Amino acid sequence: FPFPYTPYRIQEQFMEALYGALEAGRVGIFESPTGTGKSLSLICGALSWLRDWEEKRRQEEARLLALGAGGQDGLTPQKARPGSADTAGQPDWVTAFVQKKEERDLVDRLKEEQIRRKKREDHLEKIRNNVQLKYAAKRQRCEEDEAKRLLQLSKEALSQGAGEGTLDQLDQNEEELILAEYESDDEKKVVSGLEEDDDLEEEHVTKIYYCSRTHSQLSQFVREVQKSPFGKDTRLVSLGSRQNLCVNEEVQRLGALQLINDRCMEMQKNKHEKKSNEENEGKKRRVSRTICPFYSFEQMQFLRDEVLVEVKDIEQLVSLGRETKACPYYGSRFAIPAAQLVVLPYQMLLHEPTRNAAGIKLKDQVVIIDEAHNLTDTITCIHSAEVSGSQLCCAHSQLSQYMERYRKHLKAKNLMYIKQILYLLEQFVAMLGGNVNQNPGCQAVSQTGTVLKSINDFLFQSQIDNINLFKVQRYCEKSRISRKLFGFVERYGGPASAVKTNKENQKLAGLQDFLLTLQQGSDKEGTPQSPPVEAEHDQLRTASPLMQIEGFLSALTNANQDGRVILNRQGTVGQSSLKFLLLNPAVHFAKIVEECRAVIIAGGTMQPVADFREQLLCCAGVDPAHIVEFSCGHVIPPENILPIILCSGPSSQQLEFTYQTRDLPQMMDETGRILCNLCNVIPGGVVCFFPSYEYEKQVYGHWEKTGLLSRLAAKKKIFQEPKKANQVEQVLVEYAKCIKRCSQTGGQMTGALLLSVVGGKMSEGINFSDDLGRCVIMVGMPYPNIRSPELQEKMNWLDRTMPRVAGQAPSRVLIENLCMKAVNQSIGRAIRHQKDYASILLLDHRYARPAIFNKLPQWIRERTQVKPAFGSAFAELRKFHRGKLDAL
Repeated sequence: FPFPYTPYRIQEQFMEALYGALEAGRVGIFESPTGTGKSLSLICGALSWLRDWEEKRRQEEARLLALGAGGQDGLTPQKARPGSADTAGQPDWVTAFVQKKEERDLVDRLKEEQIRRKKREDHLEKIRNNVQLKYAAKRQRCEEDEAKRLLQLSKEALSQGAGEGTLDQLDQNEEELILAEYESDDEKKVVSGLEEDDDLEEEHVTKIYYCSRTHSQLSQFVREVQKSPFGKDTRLVSLGSRQNLCVNEEVQRLGALQLINDRCMEMQKNKHEKKSNEENEGKKRRVSRTICPFYSFEQMQFLRDEVLVEVKDIEQLVSLGRETKACPYYGSRFAIPAAQLVVLPYQMLLHEPTRNAAGIKLKDQVVIIDEAHNLTDTITCIHSAEVSGSQLCCAHSQLSQYMERYRKHLKAKNLMYIKQILYLLEQFVAMLGGNVNQNPGCQAVSQTGTVLKSINDFLFQSQIDNINLFKVQRYCEKSRISRKLFGFVERYGGPASAVKTNKENQKLAGLQDFLLTLQQGSDKEGTPQSPPVEAEHDQLRTASPLMQIEGFLSALTNANQDGRVILNRQGTVGQSSLKFLLLNPAVHFAKIVEECRAVIIAGGTMQPVADFREQLLCCAGVDPAHIVEFSCGHVIPPENILPIILCSGPSSQQLEFTYQTRDLPQMMDETGRILCNLCNVIPGGVVCFFPSYEYEKQVYGHWEKTGLLSRLAAKKKIFQEPKKANQVEQVLVEYAKCIKRCSQTGGQMTGALLLSVVGGKMSEGINFSDDLGRCVIMVGMPYPNIRSPELQEKMNWLDRTMPRVAGQAPSRVLIENLCMKAVNQSIGRAIRHQKDYASILLLDHRYARPAIFNKLPQWIRERTQVKPAFGSAFAELRKFHRGKLDAL
C-alpha cells in the first residue's frame, strides 16, 4: 500500500482487512483507536482497492473490445452456444442472432464509455496544465461583472424619473405568497433545467462515499487525503448543506437551514420561469423576481472541473465559489458522477430524500461511515421528530389567516389540502388536551404526564386515520406551503409593520398579538434566560412552525411496528409536545446495505460491537456470514498507559455510585479525597468525568461547603465544563494556558483539574493529548436514565423482537452497552499519539464485573489492573508518573 511514511504494523493489518472486505463486497465493522492513523489507513487502503479495481475493469474492457474487433465468437462463453437445446424451444439461428446482437451492443457500449472517459480525462488534464484557460475565464467574468454594473447604473438613472411603479411593485411581491395551482400528477416534470445538458448525464464511475459527523471532521479527512500519496490524482468532491456552501449573502442571512433551502429553491424556480414569463408578458411586467447570480450553468461547470482537477476541502470550495461567481452547493453536485471519492456528512447519506436530492446513487458503490460509534442513535435522531403545542397552535393560526386573506385567489385543490392540514393541527392539539383557538400558554393541561402510543393507535384516537398522510406530505413538499406561510408572516406578523385598521388588517393584528403572547409565553418558562439562549429561541421562531410539523407528519408515515408516538403533557398546552420516536433504525439502513457493493462502519471506539451486529445489520437483513469485524490495538507501548479499576477509597469506603448511594455525603467526600491525593502526584492536566451535569453540580457544591474544594484548588486550578456550547472553546483555552504556565514556572500549582460530564461537550471530539490529560478519572457508571419513557419503550421493543444474549435480556444488554459506549468515548480522549502517556482511573467496583470489564476496548482491557484498596492503586499511580517524569 502506498503510504506517506512507514506505516505501523497495525495500519498494515487494517489496510489488508479493509482491502479484503471491499474486494469480497462485505459489511465491515472496523475499530482502530484514535491516534493510530485511522484516517490515513482508510484512505490508503480504500483508494488502493479502487485503483486496482479500475485497472482490472480497464483490462477486462480492453479484452472484450479486442474480441469484438476480431469478430470472434468467444465473447460470452457462458451463454448457450448455437446448436444447443434452448429452454424456450427457439431455433438455433434465433439464439445465435440474439447472442451476437447482445455482444455487439456490449462492445458498442464499452466503446462509448471509453470515448466519454477519454474525453473527460483529456478535459481535466487540459485544465490542470493550462493556466491561460483559467485566466481567460477569470477575465471573461470580470467583463461580465462590469457590463452588469453599467446596466444597473443606467436602469437606476431611468427609474429616478418614474415613481409611479411603486404601487404595482407591492402587489407584484405579494403575488409570490400565493400558492400556484397544485397538480399532484406532474411530479415527473424536471425541476431543474440543468438536467437537459448532455454532459451531465454521465455514468457514475465506481466510487467511495466517505461520511463523518461534522464538517470539521470532514475537512480534516480531506486534508489527510491531500497529504497522502493519492492527493494529486484522486478526483474528490466535498458535499455539504446549503448552510455551509451557499455563497449568496442575502440567502445566508436567513440563518435557519429550512429557510435557506426554500429561498434557494425559489430563486431557481424564478430562473426557470423567467423565460416563459418574458415571452408571454412582453414589457407589461416591470418587476422581475430575484434570481441567484451564482446559479449560472457555465460557471458551475467551470467550478465542477476545478473541483475534479484538484482536491479541495469545504473552505477552499466556498472561496473558489466566491471567486468564480459559481454556486459551490450545485457545482459540487455536478462533480459526483465523475468523482472517485465523495466526502459528505452523515445526514446526507442516511436520509433517503436528501440522498436522492443530492444525486447520490449507491448502486454497487462503496460506503465508509467513520466516527460511527453512535450510528444507531444518529439514524434514530434523523428520523425522529418533535412538535410543541405552541408550534401547533401558531401554525394553525397562521394558516387560518393565510387562507382567509387569499381564499379568492386559491384553487379548489389548494383549499382542500389547507383545510386538511388545519384539521390535522386541531386534532393534534386536542390530543394534548387543548383547544387550537385559545392561547396555548394560558391553557392548563388537566392530565399531565407522558403517554406512549403506537402509530396506528395515535391516528385512530386523534381521528385522522381517514386522511392520507402520504398525499398531505407530498402536497407540503410540492407546493412549499411552509415557505409561502413564512413569507406571509414575515410580511404581516412582525410587530414592526404598520397595520391599517380595516377589517382584513384587524385579523392580522390579532395574529401579531397571538405571536407576541406566544413569544412571552415561551420566555416565561423556567428562569429568566440569558441572551445566547434567547437568540437560539429567536432563530427557532423565525422558521415557520409548519416546517417542524411537516417533519412530524412525515415520521407518522413509518410502519406501525417501527415507531411510537409520545404524548408529553406538561403544565400548559404550549409546553406540551408530540414526539415521534423511531424504534427500529435498521429499516432506514437496510436500503444502503442492499444497494452498496460494500459498507464499512469505522470508529476509534466501536466496543461493544454486538449493538451494530444485532440491532443494525442483522435487522437490516445482512447475512451474519457477510459481516467482517476488525479491531486493532494501540500504537503506544504497553508501559505508556496505566488503567486502574478502583474498588474503594482512602478511608476504605466501597465505591459504588448507584442512584441510591451516590448522593450520600460519605461518597462525595471519598471522591474528593481520591482527587486530592491524585492531584499531589499527577503533573499537568487531570480530567474528571461525572455521569451528569446535575451530579457534577451537586458534588461541587458539597466540596465547597466542606472546604475540600479549596484544598484541591491549592494544587490544581479548577475548571468546570460549561453547559453552553459557545463557551466550551473559551474554557479549553484557559485550561490549556494554565497547564502551560504551571509547567514553565513550577511552584506549588502543578496544573489544572477539569470537571467534565459524560456525553457532554468534552467527551467527544476533543483531544486531551500530552499535558492536557495525564489522567482521566471516571466517577461511577454513566447509566442512562432508565425512567425516560423513550428508553423504556426501546427496552420493551428489544425484549419483544430480539433473542436473549448469554441468558441476559436484550434490554439489560442495551443499558450496559449505552453506559460502556459513553465510558469508552470519554477515556479514549487521553491517548492521542504514539509517544503520549496517561493513567485512567475507573471509580466503581462494578467495573470489575466480567460482563462490564469485557466491554472495555481491548487495548485498555489488556493493561487494566483491578485494585481493591486505595493504597496500592495510589502507589502504582505515583510510580507510573514519577517514572515518566524521570524519563524526560
